[in-house]
Amino acid sequence: MVDINFKWTALFSHTGREIYNISKQLGRYPDKIITNNTPSGDLYSKIKSRDITYTKSRPEPEDYVALLEPDHIITLHGWMRIVPEVICREYNMYNLHPGLITMYPELKGKDPQKRVATELNENKYNKIGCVIHRVTPGVDEGEILAENSTSNVYSGESMITEKLHELALALWVDFFDYNINNPSNDIL
Repeated sequence: MVDINFKWTALFSHTGREIYNISKQLGRYPDKIITNNTPSGDLYSKIKSRDITYTKSRPEPEDYVALLEPDHIITLHGWMRIVPEVICREYNMYNLHPGLITMYPELKGKDPQKRVATELNENKYNKIGCVIHRVTPGVDEGEILAENSTSNVYSGESMITEKLHELALALWVDFFDYNINNPSNDIL
């Protein structure tokens, strides 16, 4: 079980649903949630009591410095912005990418699940998965620290996306569990 006493900041640009699902599995919410989008609907009602900080659409380095805590684990969940190099060097930041870039480096970048679904008939991607990597200013270029994959037996983008969400949730929970409970590995 994950030690729930670690300090955690989570950033999102989309819905924040992944943060909510991870939080349910971990038994705690992030200490701080930062977004450049407004959560809405059911998710908003579930996280509205949390410390949600809004930032401008395209934060500058000084915005990150004002918002981030240096002693927190910082995770990105659909954060659709390139983090400035100076910030990447100063903070422990991790991102989950929903493309198995260890096998298919061409899946770096936005919406790899759409690219996999487009190529289904060519059997180009016989596995799907996701990775957690250190955040760098290069898109999905950071050191890969963990991955989760399965055979691609799914038809269509919605089925692939659904399976990737499932793999991502398990990967985040395992990542937190392993790294929080094994601090000697010096990842976090």
